[in-house]
Amino acid sequence: MRTTALACLTLGTTASAQSTYFEMLRDQGLSSTISTLQAIDAPSPSDAFALGGAQFLAAIEHTLQLRYATAFNEEMLRGINLPFLRLPQTLTNPNATPFESGIVATLFEGAVADLGPAITSLDTITDNDAVAVKINTQDIWFDINANGNRDAGEGVFEVVSRHLNITDTSTAITIQFDTADAAWLSAYAQMLSGVSETILATDPTPAITRVIAASDAIKAFNVERPRSYVTGDDGYFLDLISMFIYVIEGTPDAPRLAAAHDHFLSMIADNRTFWARVATETDNKMEWIPNPTQQSVLPIPFDPNIGPMWQGVLADAEAVLNGDLLIPHWRFGDDAGINVEVFMNNPPDINIVSMIQGEGVLPYVEKGLLVNRQRLWQFEQLVGGAAPLYMVVLN
Repeated sequence: MRTTALACLTLGTTASAQSTYFEMLRDQGLSSTISTLQAIDAPSPSDAFALGGAQFLAAIEHTLQLRYATAFNEEMLRGINLPFLRLPQTLTNPNATPFESGIVATLFEGAVADLGPAITSLDTITDNDAVAVKINTQDIWFDINANGNRDAGEGVFEVVSRHLNITDTSTAITIQFDTADAAWLSAYAQMLSGVSETILATDPTPAITRVIAASDAIKAFNVERPRSYVTGDDGYFLDLISMFIYVIEGTPDAPRLAAAHDHFLSMIADNRTFWARVATETDNKMEWIPNPTQQSVLPIPFDPNIGPMWQGVLADAEAVLNGDLLIPHWRFGDDAGINVEVFMNNPPDINIVSMIQGEGVLPYVEKGLLVNRQRLWQFEQLVGGAAPLYMVVLN
């Protein structure tokens, strides 16, 4: 309480809280840090970045708290491999509430709602603002069990280490986030928002309900066998495939899919802003993602060409989202393909068989240039077998 009161007093009367960011994260946790930063009378660009960063992390924290409170099947989540759901959950809740089909949609609805304020905070930072937010990664933790205290398994690297190629979760890395990183983090929030809106557009609840019901009915005939995939058995792969097909088929929610389309375009725009800002940096202070004259504090190498290569990959993605490059389909040859911009803003009633056969995509097929893997292949060659890791880091 004394720490919180002191921080509020300090932040309420100064323009910047640079010396207290790490203390707030360490001692108060994310929720109280957000409240403290929101109380600043005249926030500096660094304060705005710290607030946006805490709001971004709180979005992750809330999904982890929901998973802790609910009896999710962790094997199922690893198989689904979606953002938020694929993060390891090491804390066990003996009083978790039973799993309900709608909880997955609830999780992604909450993520969209939480990420919006983070994007708003980060987008107040302009090219001419000076941001300097020094954070030790060991000060960041997620209050997964919502008890207000930091417990084993709640450190940031205990949750995300395998996605950043970090084998020792006790590793302490000090990073000084700067103006460029505001655009990078906004891009990441846009990407996660886009994925979440895409999932919600297809409404996974009926598919999960259907698979659970079928699994329970099958178990009644075969009680000697393990339970189904959703609740954990050796038929999990077929259950997973069935669930995926049931989710995909049907008519997506058009406003949500259009919102996802906008988020993905905003992600690319923010990423482009990030690389433009990085290129102008002349310092070399505890960098997150460096330019060719800088060094990163992350335990992975950054080739001097990685920025231009990645921007090329994103340029292709932007062209696809805008309909300037088309997605190839095996039935339409080398001179025609699917216009993703039209598809995402006016989605069809999806049927897997008709999509594969070609009839289901006919309204979206047109003559034009097709996207190819050349730039992505060049990027993969540059980073070797670590392309998934770099895609996570670079966004």
